[in-house]
Amino acid sequence: MNMAWHVLLKLFLLLVIAGATAWGVLALQFQAQAGAGRMVAMALWGVAALFSLYALGKGNGWLALPQALGLLALLVWWHGIAPSNGRLWASDVDRVSYGQIQGSVVTLHNVRDFVWRSETDFDERWQTRQYDLDRLVSVDMFLSYWMGPAIAHTLVSFGFDDGRHVSFSVEIRKERHEEFSAIGGFFKQFEMALIAAEESDIIRTRTNARGEDVYLYSVALPKPAMQALFLSYVQQGNELRDSPRFYNTLTANCTTIVYDMMSHIVEGLPWDWRILASGYLPEYVFAQGALAPGHTLDELRRLGHVNERALAQQDGEDFSLLIRRGVPVVKG
Repeated sequence: MNMAWHVLLKLFLLLVIAGATAWGVLALQFQAQAGAGRMVAMALWGVAALFSLYALGKGNGWLALPQALGLLALLVWWHGIAPSNGRLWASDVDRVSYGQIQGSVVTLHNVRDFVWRSETDFDERWQTRQYDLDRLVSVDMFLSYWMGPAIAHTLVSFGFDDGRHVSFSVEIRKERHEEFSAIGGFFKQFEMALIAAEESDIIRTRTNARGEDVYLYSVALPKPAMQALFLSYVQQGNELRDSPRFYNTLTANCTTIVYDMMSHIVEGLPWDWRILASGYLPEYVFAQGALAPGHTLDELRRLGHVNERALAQQDGEDFSLLIRRGVPVVKG
């Protein structure tokens, strides 16, 4: 083997060792029970990594055996970590939404209808609602920005001819002691929840209680596609109620799940990097010709910024009607 290939091989092995070491440290940090046992496990893993680095430098491959065995043990342990529906959940994700379908009528259970005064001060209400899909007239996409322009939370809201709206959101299912961690979302820290909610709950808490920037875009879909998407959400909720699933920051989140559902409804829907960088999702949807026609994306973004209207809500005002004032709307 010539010198160049020898150097490239060493660099490759160094990356493998570094990657395995970092993964093991983070897996133990987020999943091993806190205490002395976790500290000992992380220390032993670090020592094994040092042996591997020493082996790489000296050409004594057997010295990498401790890390190889440790990695095998970690993978077996990791595979055994299973999602659960039986934890002490935070109040806003204490229940998952699910439904039954009879003809065109969907009965949704656990529709969230909280009254939020602040992030920590709220009244809990969970409702059962019925929606007739024959009366479905609109689908809207909300983007809520909370961490810079590239990252946003995606919600999809369905409107009916009687003025009612219901929003669906794929959420991390935090336990009561947990805080959101994007890195933890790669390491099975959170289960996934599907929440169906009134807009006066799930949108208003973002605009008024959390101070996030929220944008509303009306989406052009034929009525059969609207109905199919609604039913896909119901199916997701039913599946999560019966078979819990881990949230993943990259592959199973609020935007990728929507794309997965839509790709089964709209034939040939292309994959795009903006599905991962969800803050740029409006650009992707606009490029597909699926936003309100006759407007530039900048116009739709400006008109769809709902915060000022949401913050100005007066007692008795219809929140859903208020936030749509001046927003170009597409109806099926």
